[in-house]
Amino acid sequence: MESAEIRRRWLRFFEERGHTVVPSASLIADDPTLLLVPAGMVPFKPYFLGEVKPPFPRATSVQKCVRTPDIEEVGKTTRHGTFFQMCGNFSFGDYFKEGAIKYAWELLTSSVADGGYGLEPEKLWITVYLEDDEAERIWRDVVGVPAERIQRLGKKDNYWSMGVPGPCGPCSEINYDRGPEFGAEGGPAVNDERYVEIWNLVFMQYERGAGEDKENFPILGDLPSKNIDTGLGLERLAMILQGVQNMYETDTLRVVMDKATELTGVRYGAAHGTDVSLRVVADHMRTSVMLIGDGVTPGNEGRGYVLRRIMRRAVRNMRLLGATGPVVAELVDVVLKTMGEQYPELLTDRKRIETVALAEEAAFLKALKGGTNILDSAVTETKAAGGTVLAGDKAFLLHDTWGFPIDLTLEMAAEQGLSVDEDGFRRLMKEQRERAKADAKAKKTGHADVSAYRAVADTAGSTVFTGYTDTEGESTVVGLLVDGVPSPAAQEGDEVEVVLDRTPFYAEGGGQLADQGRIRLDTGAVVEIRDVQQPVPGVSVHKGVVQVGEVTVGASVYAQIDVRRRRAIARAHSATHLTHQALRDALGPTAAQAGSENSPGRFRFDFGSPAAVPGTVLTDVEQRINEVLSRELDVHAEVMSMEEAKKQGAIAEFGEKYGDRVRVVTIGDFSKELCGGTHVHNTAQLGLVKLLGESSIGSGVRRVEALVGVDAYNFLAREHTVVSQLTDLVKGRPEELPEKISGMLAKLKDAEKEIERFRAEKVLQAAAGLAEGAKDVRGVALAVGRVPDGTGADDLRKLVLDVRGRIQGGRAAVVALFTVVNGRPLTVIATNEAARERGLKAGDLVRTAAKTLGGGGGGKPDVAQGGGQNADALDEAMAAVERLVAEAA
Repeated sequence: MESAEIRRRWLRFFEERGHTVVPSASLIADDPTLLLVPAGMVPFKPYFLGEVKPPFPRATSVQKCVRTPDIEEVGKTTRHGTFFQMCGNFSFGDYFKEGAIKYAWELLTSSVADGGYGLEPEKLWITVYLEDDEAERIWRDVVGVPAERIQRLGKKDNYWSMGVPGPCGPCSEINYDRGPEFGAEGGPAVNDERYVEIWNLVFMQYERGAGEDKENFPILGDLPSKNIDTGLGLERLAMILQGVQNMYETDTLRVVMDKATELTGVRYGAAHGTDVSLRVVADHMRTSVMLIGDGVTPGNEGRGYVLRRIMRRAVRNMRLLGATGPVVAELVDVVLKTMGEQYPELLTDRKRIETVALAEEAAFLKALKGGTNILDSAVTETKAAGGTVLAGDKAFLLHDTWGFPIDLTLEMAAEQGLSVDEDGFRRLMKEQRERAKADAKAKKTGHADVSAYRAVADTAGSTVFTGYTDTEGESTVVGLLVDGVPSPAAQEGDEVEVVLDRTPFYAEGGGQLADQGRIRLDTGAVVEIRDVQQPVPGVSVHKGVVQVGEVTVGASVYAQIDVRRRRAIARAHSATHLTHQALRDALGPTAAQAGSENSPGRFRFDFGSPAAVPGTVLTDVEQRINEVLSRELDVHAEVMSMEEAKKQGAIAEFGEKYGDRVRVVTIGDFSKELCGGTHVHNTAQLGLVKLLGESSIGSGVRRVEALVGVDAYNFLAREHTVVSQLTDLVKGRPEELPEKISGMLAKLKDAEKEIERFRAEKVLQAAAGLAEGAKDVRGVALAVGRVPDGTGADDLRKLVLDVRGRIQGGRAAVVALFTVVNGRPLTVIATNEAARERGLKAGDLVRTAAKTLGGGGGGKPDVAQGGGQNADALDEAMAAVERLVAEAA
């Protein structure tokens, strides 16, 4: 049975039994604590936590998931993969244990002809929590599973919680016996390689408190309503139904491996090492395509790094298999064909996915070359110092600057006989990731306990947003936090977070910055609002400071936004939509939005593009935008179903989470996008849009920055003033400026070359005198001295080689010259063949001199260069070179 059919049967089975089919959410997690969605229940987390009331009593989904903690194990085991699909059925206070167990058994054991998966009942083994008598009774007495095939396990294996206070409960796992060829009998308690877990049923029925770890925590009591969360691994079931040895040989991965063997000539099954590489390629390429499809772009932080790491591991493993040229295009094509049946949007977005993937491959192949040079230098330094371990900060530099996966650094260092300080590397990586996570979380919650916001939502409900039509209005304080702690009142000077029952303030989201303004009380108290966030869905938290008086929970207030700021942001947001559409018209659908920020009078817009946008194209885009402004197009918003929005051709932003009902913003006949932000009413209100330029912010992603309205006018006014000043200076018309300035620069460049030539000649004139002045040190001609300060490294090197060439007669010669450039000492040392035969190597001499100067250096035995920090130690450094020559000679 193909994977696509497994998916279809799952959704059909539960839909026929009253479950709402929920499409897979994006892999980009809508949760500041997660980079990517790692489990099927994540999109339903707000329902289980009680943050949001579920819109249905039963649901089912096949959720795209990515996990990367065990990335090094991919390909080595039968079950470790980075991307997987989790089939789930969920009950929110509806059916419980018996219902979930009966559904699972029916779907697994019903015949294929009757819509089931047709598994043999006698091959299914059950595990239940140690103390869950109810679950065991249902399996044994209701379903009819023999007692000998039901095993009890402890909290580690059969108890679920999120690791923090909240819902928890026992779980029951269904395992499939693959037969004696996979190990000893005895059930899943003995052998989880033979008895593979395929379905986990979680019975959320208790509330847990804080504890030491995942196994030791107190049970506080029963939940108000009991919930069901189950998950079946699609790939694991496919492995069984397709009769293959491991998940890599299932239909959606085997075709990728087959393409890799075709490109490299390596046969799958020939050797363990190459088999592992083929599996890595198949898994990682599929994951890469799915991530790019959901809007992730390669980068050095967060989810962008996850994508970069797995893509580069795939490319590297292809090179280990023998590939010498680009391979990503053909591998991506295979993934799109095999996954496109389950996720048609991949085929619709093919061009953008291919563009991003190919750009990352090209960047990595280039980085391999540059990073290899950096690694070679680090290896040389480590060995010169007598070390055997490459420092963790060097490995981190290779990762952070050149995008080297740590396993690539490990392998290349091992080839040079070195290990790597992995602990140091991982510590630096952890620090970087924790900073990113903390920043994201702090932005949303202000470091307050999220449960405080949930409590407000439970008692007062969601905040009603009135800002689409109103800029001010009456409201009531329903929640108040002071320094992140719930409080009944706040005094003058307190930093507060205020929750209102209704508000005209826009909470930051969708790329639009939050409103600012004031909240006034009848008592005369005033709260200055600086930011608005939604730490939990539907609850707007107004962050600010009490300027006057006292604020209390329950008080009636009058909320008023800064209208001038709101209008400036609205102009920027509408201009962003126009820019998006104009770029897509100019560059094609690959110019999809990858992020934005709309602030007062200016915006930035990130979009997909494999290369820089030519200046002429950017000029055309800017002209098109401003032509639209002059057409005075009306801007209006409408709420509709997601299906209707798609039919109308509305553009959605990657990574944004949308519900069944969406808001569509339409600008005349020019633009139509899903958007929850605020906008102008007519394009004429924008006045003017000025694109400042574009730049790269990552592989395959460009950024346009622009000004809108008065800010754009002020910019052009300043530019006009500068142009007027330049025309006065060069005595020409504005249109002549490029030619006249170019001519001046050319003359200046010629003059600099002439000055450089005279300076070089002057330096080389000293060569004869330095050669004649060489002293004899135990039979070695040593020319050591200081040349005029400011002599560049290239000129110093030429002089040293010239002096060495002038020392004739077959004598051993060492030339060591020193100078100071910008306050820092520099030295170049050269030896001839006769000197090297006597053991005098330039690299050794330079290291001695540079160490004296407080720095370092290196090079080849015949010529080397170094420098330092202490220019006052030049005489001491020259003496150190002379001593070393005397000792070696």
